[in-house]
Amino acid sequence: MTHYIKAFPLGNADSTLIKLNSGKNLLFDYAATKTDSAQDVRCDLPTELNKEVKADYFDVVAFTHADMDHVKGFSDYFYLQHAYKYQDGTRKKINELWVPAHIILEEGCEDETRVLRAEARYRLKQKKDIKVFSRPGILKEWLKIEGIQFDDVKHLIVDAGKTVPGWDENNEEIEFFSHAPFASETMSVNRNDACLVLHATFKNQQQTKLFLLADADWELLHEVVVLTEHFKNYHRLYWDLVHVSHHCSYLSLSPEKGKQVTHPLDPVKSLFEEYGNEKCILISPSCPISSDYDNVQPPHRQAYNYYKAVAETKEGEIKVTMEFPSKENPKPIEISVNNYGAAIIKAIIPQGFASERQPPKAG
Repeated sequence: MTHYIKAFPLGNADSTLIKLNSGKNLLFDYAATKTDSAQDVRCDLPTELNKEVKADYFDVVAFTHADMDHVKGFSDYFYLQHAYKYQDGTRKKINELWVPAHIILEEGCEDETRVLRAEARYRLKQKKDIKVFSRPGILKEWLKIEGIQFDDVKHLIVDAGKTVPGWDENNEEIEFFSHAPFASETMSVNRNDACLVLHATFKNQQQTKLFLLADADWELLHEVVVLTEHFKNYHRLYWDLVHVSHHCSYLSLSPEKGKQVTHPLDPVKSLFEEYGNEKCILISPSCPISSDYDNVQPPHRQAYNYYKAVAETKEGEIKVTMEFPSKENPKPIEISVNNYGAAIIKAIIPQGFASERQPPKAG
């Protein structure tokens, strides 16, 4: 079996597509950031996705949280069940929507976030076509106010520390494990603290493990590692591929940026240095890495220097979405996953081919 992962060059924004050997397509976040400016080299996300997905639907669309750099333009692209105004033309349907509970419960949201909340609430009320991650007490209160019995929808709710129904040990291709958000979180937390953190295992002859860290900061990752180790689910921490958190922000590693390199706090340090496998691949969904160590906004050079050192120590590699294969003409980073592991596929550039790490030999 050969599967493919694509990470799109969108600036400091996210969209990652998993194309399974069976033909199923799973999309994680959607942010159509490209403008009409000739200087804007970010990709046209709707066009790219339509080239990849010929069907009129995605099997899964997951929104890790509701910040605009993860949802921008989604209401122009997807067929949404809750209102006729989003059902025209050739919009792509979403067979199953995945959202953290925070999206259902957030108050005072606007624009795209409000539309996403309306769609998620509608599907939950219809008791189908959705998975909600975590069950904070406030969710039960909301269900009660809406006249919904918790027992009628509990099969749609995925707790942290559990596999995703339908995408669990019974799935022949891939298994998803939910690390976060936690049920203990309340609406006082910000979106990043309540974001969706997932661990995927591709079930090839040589299993390949993918960590999708969304915009998790160091405190959330600290809890992920501590709790997972406490329950002895060590195999849910190992990874071959990682979607670096929050556009290569130092705050995903430590509260201190550092002068030349960000030094992560334990146990975040162990997540990368102990649980990262040899020949690993790190993907930074971000703008090009600046040489300026004083940048306020990510990507932070100090954080990149740390991730680069991890990759070098493990004979792996790190790629930045807005730098592959070049800053002047970035293209989606495509990774193949097969019985030999994971490898970045060559990208055609005017001068020839970008290099590709070859999969390891069997045996």
